[in-house]
Amino acid sequence: MDFPILKQIQQQSQAQHPMLAVLIDPDKAQDQEALRPLIQHCNQHQVDFIFVGGSTVQKGHTSQTVQFIKENTKIPVLLFPGHSNQICEQADALLFLSLISGRNPEFLIGHHIKAAQTLRKWQMETIPTGYLLIDGGRITSVAAVSQTIPLPADQAELIASTALAGTLLGMKLIYLEAGSGALQAVTEEVISLSKQQLDVPLIVGGGINNAEKAQRAWQAGADIIVMGNSLEQTPDLLPKIIEIRQNFREKTEIQPNIY
Repeated sequence: MDFPILKQIQQQSQAQHPMLAVLIDPDKAQDQEALRPLIQHCNQHQVDFIFVGGSTVQKGHTSQTVQFIKENTKIPVLLFPGHSNQICEQADALLFLSLISGRNPEFLIGHHIKAAQTLRKWQMETIPTGYLLIDGGRITSVAAVSQTIPLPADQAELIASTALAGTLLGMKLIYLEAGSGALQAVTEEVISLSKQQLDVPLIVGGGINNAEKAQRAWQAGADIIVMGNSLEQTPDLLPKIIEIRQNFREKTEIQPNIY
């Protein structure tokens, strides 16, 4: 099976070009027309990816949301499922999340087994992703639904070792998640130390709700930052984030040798 989305992420990571993913929760997007301004904003500012998923999405909402998004953008749409019923064939790829920070077998491998035959039939690009829940200062829906305890935010060595273990198990991406609506984003220390341990791209989400936090996450080593609620509530924030992304990319462009 080809992995064009994964290859795109890997190439951008190797070029040190930071990426932005906008997260859309299908349960918050039942009025699909209300999504249109956000999608148009993503198109205008050339967002890299749109992630679709949530912790408590009802059956059928994911498919409807992805179909509407696909009708209105050419930006790659990746499933970010919290349950085996949150998959649909219309998406471009799926983050096959294994919650390696917890010990609940359903979220380590259980839901994967339930979805495996369907994903094979669809021939969907399925990207093994080690998912680590980090304490963001409040109990998030991810922690409540998965019945797992987040890793302490001040245990950078533990988090980095868990991320490394995920890659040794074959994970192609690592996702550090503070949770939707987190009071604190994943710290720069955790991002930096984790990145130093990894030879795969690093995704960071949860609590990144302003331009300064986005810049710090990228500066610390995040390859992709994920933003959701903040962009829905403050659409004017997106151009600022894209400007920061562009500044990072320009710094890593190869300059011509004039000598």
